[in-house]
Amino acid sequence: MTGITDRVKMHATTILSMRKYLLRNFDFSWRRTDGSWQRQQREIYDKGDGAAVLLYDRTKQTVVLIRQFRMPAFVSGYPHMMVEVAAGVLDGADPATRIKAEIEEETGYKVAHVEKVFETYMSPGAFTEKLHLFIAEYDARPGKGGGLEDEGEDIEVFELPFAEAYAMIATGEIVDAKTIILLQFARLNLFKD
Repeated sequence: MTGITDRVKMHATTILSMRKYLLRNFDFSWRRTDGSWQRQQREIYDKGDGAAVLLYDRTKQTVVLIRQFRMPAFVSGYPHMMVEVAAGVLDGADPATRIKAEIEEETGYKVAHVEKVFETYMSPGAFTEKLHLFIAEYDARPGKGGGLEDEGEDIEVFELPFAEAYAMIATGEIVDAKTIILLQFARLNLFKD
């Protein structure tokens, strides 16, 4: 891959908000493909990197998903609970360590091993967040899950056949990108016909 640092000139950075996460405005110039420089401004939201995991049982052909309220989706016109894989912000932790904690907090399951499948930028036009995507086999569920109440989490945990979960993409019941990506990965690599 070719680097682009010589194509960006930073002029100013202004902090717009630091309430829960950091929102900044960047004033910069970009050297276009034709060689000319164009001055631009972008508001960029920095909430930190995150991790997400698809919990699966290959023998039973099942997955564990969660359902929760997402205010940004609601105000954008999505009037349903969001069906997702377990996920969370790293808060400076190692991605594998953090996702194991999120699994326990959100789903009640404990896993011994997580396998990282890839990293992705979910919305690189406005967010700095890089998401680390994992898969993990589950079996026993020692806790109840449900998330952390003091973080506003109110999570429903459910297990379903993989085929049913995968079909929820086509019906529009699953619209969360990280969940779609991990289910597609599982279809290609874990639950082949």
